[in-house]
Amino acid sequence: MKPDHELADTVKARTSDAELEAVVTSLQNSIREWATRHELWFDCGFQSYAKRIDGEPGTTPVATILYFDGDLGRALDGDFAGLDIEFVELLEQHGFWYERNDGASAHIYPQDESPLFQPLLDYANWQWVCGLVQQDIADVHEELYSHFAKRPDDLHRLTWREFEILLFRIFQSQGFTCELGPGSNDGGIDVRVLQRDPLGDILTLVQAKKYSPKNKIDMSAVAALHGVADVENAQKSIFVTTSNYLPSAHKFAGRTRIPMTLATSNDVRDWCQNASDGIIRDKSKLVAPSAVSNLLQTLSSKDPRIVHAHTGYSVIMNQFAVVLKETKHAALLMAIPARNISHDGYGQVGFEVPDIGLKCLERLTADHVFRAKRSVNHGQVSYWDGRNLFSAWNGEPAHFNLCD
Repeated sequence: MKPDHELADTVKARTSDAELEAVVTSLQNSIREWATRHELWFDCGFQSYAKRIDGEPGTTPVATILYFDGDLGRALDGDFAGLDIEFVELLEQHGFWYERNDGASAHIYPQDESPLFQPLLDYANWQWVCGLVQQDIADVHEELYSHFAKRPDDLHRLTWREFEILLFRIFQSQGFTCELGPGSNDGGIDVRVLQRDPLGDILTLVQAKKYSPKNKIDMSAVAALHGVADVENAQKSIFVTTSNYLPSAHKFAGRTRIPMTLATSNDVRDWCQNASDGIIRDKSKLVAPSAVSNLLQTLSSKDPRIVHAHTGYSVIMNQFAVVLKETKHAALLMAIPARNISHDGYGQVGFEVPDIGLKCLERLTADHVFRAKRSVNHGQVSYWDGRNLFSAWNGEPAHFNLCD
């Protein structure tokens, strides 16, 4: 294996995923060897930020997350003389530093001046964008579009199915009624786009091919799409590829009875830019104040739209929110204040509940409305904003303890 400084130089020149992963693997191996030598490597491991946090990356990339349950955590806390200093020095030799995230994990970052900094940040953002390729995140995550508007070459990094879903989402963002094909046995059509029109609905059939730039589309492929469009009485068809077209394909498309568009990555880039421009960044503008007012007036203490999360490291705090809008994979939440109902006389330890009422309308601002990923496990719905995991409040007062 190359020494780390040689790997870093390689990464600076070329920033492929494999090269970045090689640097991170080298770092992980060194940490594991160090911890094993000191008999600390028990119930430990590494996870990526995308897998463990599943949230939007910050401005400093997390190269890897070290998780532990036992003596390794105590060593980092300085309980074993000198080992915490050794660990810091070990990371510095590789060009990294760390910060405790909670009682069971530490985030490891590249140093600011490291040639790995920007490549790792780009990689973290790429993993985040890939996690957004879902069928219904709509107006919640604009990065899905803005990333490919800026970096159309990254379309080649998608799987063929992710490419189909991205196109599906782009057409949906334009206000069309769309149907995503099953991905196999779809009759050669990946997306059906229906444009409602007073003079008659317009059906457009979309065929997607994620090919390498050298693998150009020939006449037979576009002829097949035209044949399906004719059978289904479609008014338009669009062939979309990450490669390009042979002259015979262009010639055929120019002579079809049903209008056919031949699109490439450049067109997808433009579509993504239009979709990104059309998304409202201030998420509080996505929900009308009247709708929020009606919601607040109908809430009860057992309403599943009131959600709660425990926050804080070494202290216990509470965060309450109201679900304003949700789809299968995403949601918009509005943070609401907590009301203290009992405490120790100093306000340090006690119980609190969400302070629900029309005054919460004041929270309908960009600072308090945030997006979260929605998931369902064993019938229980949860919302993850990258920092806190929210679930339905049980209606009982929530404990807080601000004593560190």
